[in-house]
Amino acid sequence: MTLPITFPMITSLGFDPIWFGIIVTLLIEIGMITPPVGLNLFVLSSISKNEVDLTAAAKASLPYWLILLGAVGTFTLFPNIILWFTYY
Repeated sequence: MTLPITFPMITSLGFDPIWFGIIVTLLIEIGMITPPVGLNLFVLSSISKNEVDLTAAAKASLPYWLILLGAVGTFTLFPNIILWFTYY
């Protein structure tokens, strides 16, 4: 909902739009697996017909959450990594 507002601001500051899109995608995914509102955790629980409760799903998603958070940190510190992958 805020992307139409933030995208022009980010590009006017000189950030690459591809970099910004990848960072936003990673941050959205972090939000989707972070309790207590992590929608993907609720989806997993309902698909398994409540055989997997939310606590177990949240604990199982912790390594992926840490990997995503590390990727956001790495791509923020070294944005040329993303740009190298996209342009070469």
